Formats: sequence, C-alpha cells, structure tokens
Amino acid sequence: MLELEELTKLVIESIEDVKGIDLCVLDVKGKTSVTDVMVIVSGKTSRQVRAIANSVIMDAKKAGNPPLGAEGEEYGDWALIDLGDIIVHVMQPSVRDFYNLEKLWGEDSPVSADDS
Repeated sequence: MLELEELTKLVIESIEDVKGIDLCVLDVKGKTSVTDVMVIVSGKTSRQVRAIANSVIMDAKKAGNPPLGAEGEEYGDWALIDLGDIIVHVMQPSVRDFYNLEKLWGEDSPVSADDS
C-alpha cells in the first residue's frame, strides 16, 4: 500500500499519461470523513474519460492499491474511482461545469498538481 502522497503522485502521473485536462487536486481533509484528497479532471470525449479512468484503475492496481470501487467508466460522462484516501472524478467538461465540485468542496483550498 502506498502512502497518501505517493498515491496522489501516482494518480496525477496516470492522468497526465493520457492527457487529462484541467487537473485539480483538492485537500478535503477535515471537510468530509469519506476521503482526504479529491482529484478532479476532465476528458474532452467519452472515450478520453474512459481512458483516464482505466489508466488510474490499472496503475493503482499495479502499485498494490486496487480501487475500493469504480463507477461510470463504461458511460464516459463521469467516472468515479474510490481509492480510499483519494477519490478521483473524471468528467466531460459540460458535466464538470454543471456539478462544479471545486466550488462545492471549497476552491479556497485546492492544492495544485505541481505542489503534490
């Protein structure tokens, strides 16, 4: 099992490998008991959303951190990957704009991917 910082880095690298766009890493520790980090990223098409989700799932499994659950990757609008301490949301831009998770979870405390 990877530590939180290592797993966050793995998720970011996995997303960048398949060209995810508008990557945002939110520290939600203390805001929810469900997770410590929320990663939100967009894919331009349903195919790219599926590719990003599958990349994160496969890389996490290879690192010994299989997801606790994953939903929506077969549809390609919004995929959610639960890695325990990290929840990854992969969305098409229109879905991301509609739900605006960054605002919901407090954009006042995002951690940029470069800082992780």
